[in-house]
Amino acid sequence: MIPVEHRQQVLRSVRTLASDSLFHGETEIGIEHRGSLYRLKITRQGKLILNK
Repeated sequence: MIPVEHRQQVLRSVRTLASDSLFHGETEIGIEHRGSLYRLKITRQGKLILNK
């Protein structure tokens, strides 16, 4: 597990978005990256899964 202090430093240096702002009430979104489509899904357990 990453110490809280380190996580806070990482969050400050990485652009962070709330998942609500991406999903807008949906459970799946598409992300285009270098010509490929990826699917980001919220599972029933509330976790995120990224598939190509």
